[in-house]
Amino acid sequence: MTMFLITAVTVLIFLVIFQIAKASEYAAILKGEEKSRKETNKINGFLMVVFLVLGLFGVWYCNKLLFNKTLLAHDSASVEGARVDSMLWVTLAVTGIVFIATQILLFWFSYKYQESETRKSHYFAHSTKLELIWTIIPAITLTILVVIGLRNWFLFTGEPPKNAMVVEVTGKQFGWIFRYPGKDATFGKKYYKQIDNASNSLGIIWDDQLSHDDLVMEQTMYLIKGRPVKLIIGSRDVVHDVGLPHFRMKMDAVPGIPTTLWFTPKYTTKEMKEITGNPNFQYEISCDQMCGNGHYSMKGVIEVLDQEEYDAKMVGQKPYYYSAFPDKDPSNAKPAADTAAKIIAKL
Repeated sequence: MTMFLITAVTVLIFLVIFQIAKASEYAAILKGEEKSRKETNKINGFLMVVFLVLGLFGVWYCNKLLFNKTLLAHDSASVEGARVDSMLWVTLAVTGIVFIATQILLFWFSYKYQESETRKSHYFAHSTKLELIWTIIPAITLTILVVIGLRNWFLFTGEPPKNAMVVEVTGKQFGWIFRYPGKDATFGKKYYKQIDNASNSLGIIWDDQLSHDDLVMEQTMYLIKGRPVKLIIGSRDVVHDVGLPHFRMKMDAVPGIPTTLWFTPKYTTKEMKEITGNPNFQYEISCDQMCGNGHYSMKGVIEVLDQEEYDAKMVGQKPYYYSAFPDKDPSNAKPAADTAAKIIAKL
């Protein structure tokens, strides 16, 4: 019903505007073209000022109404992401000032310098001074912003602190696979031709002993508050993009070309629920690259825990090697050993 009313009102507004335009044409014919043009010019000049005032008020009102629904309502959930927030605010300040100033001048000039019989326009073909001003100042400003951005980019994609944990993130149609190195702190080798959705979703080479303690999880990644994490990002099929909006980070996931990114989580998931006032809050990992028909469903979850909670979570995880070879799992061998012991005892 609401949609029907909105559509009806929109159509009605267009009809009114159309009728006003037609009436203006008829009035022009009756009054004479020149006189009608001058009157229309005055009306348009006045409407320009009205549009300026209403437009600026609308920008302010929309910002007040919707700001709390944006990510900027809360600071970055990562230490390094605060640099992105700072860079964004500086960019918004610079471009916002220029936008407001130019729009005020544009609409005010349209009103002030409307057609007048007592004033003649001044025409000049070239002004070196003006061209230098509107070329050099924007160039210097944009160069400063680009340099700040590059410094941050080199930080995020450079080497993390020595105590950083490492997680391998692999995108696929349509989900995420996360791999953690085991006690040896080294990932086993993998090869795409070894991929088997049933038992080896990453194509891990089982002959490599380093792979036997690797942990693999799908859709949920676990991180530690206050500890840097380096993400080694790749794709199993097409180009995806690891989007981490709450941490203010993103990086392409490209088949065959690993990319890296690191950051330090500032708040646990529990703390963010309190900060946002949302009991259902979850850190999200999204695909920010159109990757197929199921792109909309490619959402992962990040759980940020404190060290004790993380250790407790990982203790219960079995190496992925045992999923492919359950007979090698020591926990599966215990019942058989117990049965053999009982038989020997009876004998």
